[in-house]
Amino acid sequence: MSDPRPIIAANWKMNKTPEEGYQFVRQLAVKAKELTGIRFIVCPSATGLHYIQEAAKDTAIELGGQNMHSAEAGAFTGEISALMLLACGCDWVIVGHSERRHIFHESDADIQAKIPVALEKGLSVILCIGERLEERQSGATESVIRQQLQDDLSGMESYPVERLIIAYEPVWAIGTGVVATPEQAGEAHAQVREILHGLFPALPSNEAKILYGGSVKSSNADELMKTPGIDGFLIGGASLDIDEYVKIAEISQLAIKERP
Repeated sequence: MSDPRPIIAANWKMNKTPEEGYQFVRQLAVKAKELTGIRFIVCPSATGLHYIQEAAKDTAIELGGQNMHSAEAGAFTGEISALMLLACGCDWVIVGHSERRHIFHESDADIQAKIPVALEKGLSVILCIGERLEERQSGATESVIRQQLQDDLSGMESYPVERLIIAYEPVWAIGTGVVATPEQAGEAHAQVREILHGLFPALPSNEAKILYGGSVKSSNADELMKTPGIDGFLIGGASLDIDEYVKIAEISQLAIKERP
């Protein structure tokens, strides 16, 4: 049986110095002792991981990298490997974030190459998927996320996919202040769950973990967390402020108990 607690994951992107991240995690560690109904994952920039792991040591906070290369080592200037992330105390790595796809032009083939390496080395994976505004408007959401999942997870049948989390992040709602309605998010999560079960029949659909990401904040966390099929959040901008991040976690801990 998978862990039933909501996952509140923070993606800091290119924000916070190592010292700022260290102080944030020290404060979060105190709050996490009270919020035992929440699973915290914090993903700082790579430069801060080694330092920040000391603040997370012996706490309930899990650390993740924001990206990784599929190679173990080599002439890849500026990249970071799975082994480097593990050495910095990471449990997780984000793969396929929309900014990696659309700003840095990572293909589904690039993403697919990373996932088995991460799992083989011992990292768990948060795989991000989601449609653009024009794809949503044309009614192509389901076909887009199906294609992403099929391509990104191709050949993964023998891998421990129970260590894989999907983050549904509609690209049109990331950093825009626009958020999918609970109905839109719930529908997309149901589609993701169905597609995953088709790809991995041995993985019970109710045990697949699917996070929502896209302008999540304390003002909309309650109605989103009460939506069936949403297992937590991958939070960008709102995760940079410790008070806002903790407030989202507090709201989520209560909301999950009130879910229909």
